[in-house]
Amino acid sequence: MVTEQEVEAVGQTLVDPRQPLQARFRALFTLRGLGGPVAISWISRAFDDDSALLKHELAYCLGQMQDRRAIPVLLDVLRDTRQEPMVRHEAGEALGAIGDPEVLEILKQYSTDPVVEVAETCQLAVQRLEWLQQQSGESTVRGPYLSVDPAPPAEERDLGQLREALLDESRPLFDRYRAMFALRNAGGKEAALALAEGLRCGSALFRHEISYVLGQMQHEAAVPQLAAALAQPTESPMVRHECAEALGAIARPACLAALRAHMADPERVVRESCEVALDMYEYETGSTFQYADGLERLCSPVS
Repeated sequence: MVTEQEVEAVGQTLVDPRQPLQARFRALFTLRGLGGPVAISWISRAFDDDSALLKHELAYCLGQMQDRRAIPVLLDVLRDTRQEPMVRHEAGEALGAIGDPEVLEILKQYSTDPVVEVAETCQLAVQRLEWLQQQSGESTVRGPYLSVDPAPPAEERDLGQLREALLDESRPLFDRYRAMFALRNAGGKEAALALAEGLRCGSALFRHEISYVLGQMQHEAAVPQLAAALAQPTESPMVRHECAEALGAIARPACLAALRAHMADPERVVRESCEVALDMYEYETGSTFQYADGLERLCSPVS
């Protein structure tokens, strides 16, 4: 049984800017796993940080926890135009992930936000909530991944049809996301390569989600495309950061070279993502039992 004092100690690591970013990320994912009001309170406190990457992950974790008590802070972040677009976008996506219809009207309001990534995210969140209402709640059918996704997977199973839907930029974004998650769930090289083609599509939000999904799949067939997007200085930092994290999760030697090449990138969010991704690479290739090891670190601090 985890004590409140232990949760507090992990929370202190998360909000301490003197701690290495990797340790703060591990503390965050520990709090996500623990759940409850104390964990939510500590995660919420960290939105005052100056790292857009950390704040993006805070919002992501609050959404994945699917706890209504996180709604007020996520609404505050979505409304706060001083927050970076990638942070506001993630707050909108998290509100959709929690799945409470009480936020539907607010999400509709921000579906016309002047920041296109925020607007598109809120449009997707509205469609997810409306889909949930039609289904009378979350589907009982769980795919191979435990994440709460911004759209349900398409029912189509033919990889060619799914690839066509994914890459057709005339289709609604929600439908293309459904194809994306169906391809992810199908798995394998053909699906990974089809998804990687999406890195050439027009929407930065879409390319960012493609990168995230490829990181979940951990298929090395997508490494060249992810590394190329990471290396492209004209690519959106929101996309490049997600490519870096995906390479850390895939954890092949070619990923290591790509990540090390961008440790001094001019974009802070890219530099920090490479730092966190190298820590993930170490976890994926090492013998550590779990990434979210904040509690273990309380007993034996890791340098």
